[in-house]
Amino acid sequence: MKLRTRVFFGILAGVARPIMNVLIGKEWYGLDRLPQDEGFIVVPNHYTEIDPIVVGHMLYNQNIMPHFLAKDGLFRTPVLGAVLRGANQIPVERSGAGAGKSLVGARGVLDAGGAVVIYPEGTLTRDPELWPMKGRTGAARLALGTGAKVIPVVHWGAQEVFPRYAKRFKIFPRKKVKVVVGRPVDLSAFAGKHGDKATLEAMTEVIMNDITAMVEDLRGEQAPALRWDPSAHQQSAHGRFVERGFTGGGSAKKTKNDVETTETGDLQ
Repeated sequence: MKLRTRVFFGILAGVARPIMNVLIGKEWYGLDRLPQDEGFIVVPNHYTEIDPIVVGHMLYNQNIMPHFLAKDGLFRTPVLGAVLRGANQIPVERSGAGAGKSLVGARGVLDAGGAVVIYPEGTLTRDPELWPMKGRTGAARLALGTGAKVIPVVHWGAQEVFPRYAKRFKIFPRKKVKVVVGRPVDLSAFAGKHGDKATLEAMTEVIMNDITAMVEDLRGEQAPALRWDPSAHQQSAHGRFVERGFTGGGSAKKTKNDVETTETGDLQ
């Protein structure tokens, strides 16, 4: 990895890690399952805005630089954009001629032996109880095109620190967040297949099944038999779907205070 990129990661970690260590008591499991000598795809569950920090903290502490897919508009902001570009994060354009650039960027990271983090749900789960919802096909598309391992990483407890769509952190009492690294998702049944819609959706279902099973073990609960599908509840697939501070489900309409979250599930 380029020295410049490592310098930017070092700066980010120097700011974020002390804060996270103060806010969160961490328990990390399965770290030996993280590949060390090859590029791989990380697929986490997604239920609060600080999820990338939780996952990124764990990866960085294992000397793995995480490369997230982030909404392209963030790269155009003066300060944050410079940091994202310096840390070699990957912009996602949802449409137009540049839509495929995110896939090219992700391939480049994998070819260089790096870790690409893709949230297969595409945005924060709409499930009222924060269970993983229906996935999108970005991670499957990248895995099929590169042959890279897909590593599920699940966590629980971050919602106690920063609830979904909250305005502020809950600092006291100090919360604990558990992170578990899973074994590579078995996608061998799809080897050599073309990336048609049916194949990608089937691969995504396998990925989401593994993630959900791991979250069940972590929470000590059973997920709903039917995975939450935003379209079945008249919910938009992009951005916030409730007012800030509201943590329930349902199909509440977006308000002027609603903003879009990073979409990472679909690589065009």
